[in-house]
Amino acid sequence: MNIQAEKLEIMRLVLETDNQGILESIKRVFYKNENISQWNSLSEYEKEDILEGIEDHEKGNTIPYEEVLKELKI
Repeated sequence: MNIQAEKLEIMRLVLETDNQGILESIKRVFYKNENISQWNSLSEYEKEDILEGIEDHEKGNTIPYEEVLKELKI
């Protein structure tokens, strides 16, 4: 089966289903791929900065939201 026929078959299956779980699973597949693409488009510096932030958060090295607002005087 060629790619266009595969797409049409998947569209048919999606349109015919009333199963919310299947629809959510399909969305997760697309969102996961989108997130991977976004990650791959980042520079190494940006990736390192994000990973460092995640590591800080996991270690508890965070500032409460209210304190940030006070510092910004919002």
